[in-house]
Amino acid sequence: MNPDLSPAAIVQRQVDTYNRRDLDAFVATYSDRVQIFRMPSSEPAISGKEQLTAFYATQRFNLPHLHAEIVSRMVMGNKVIDHERITGLQAEPVEAVAVYEVADGLIQRVWFFYPQ
Repeated sequence: MNPDLSPAAIVQRQVDTYNRRDLDAFVATYSDRVQIFRMPSSEPAISGKEQLTAFYATQRFNLPHLHAEIVSRMVMGNKVIDHERITGLQAEPVEAVAVYEVADGLIQRVWFFYPQ
């Protein structure tokens, strides 16, 4: 497998473009049919690249201090599990676990878990 196409490399490219707030490059790491879940909901919070683009353009990349730090990463097959610390969303950093499912060189699904 080409290391540039590994699930970990694709997710890292997504993180790097997130931190640069490069919307076009960020969205390019996702499938047209991407689904993003905020657990425990079984319904996607975001479905499709159009919703993804609109959300990140208006709710994330407009924040000047937005930054994601990967605290730890685990890879299991086509799943990449990141413990993320996001700053710039609110006064205190936000901790989350993100599970990315990668297929055909693109992120297909993401599940976000937040502390209760």
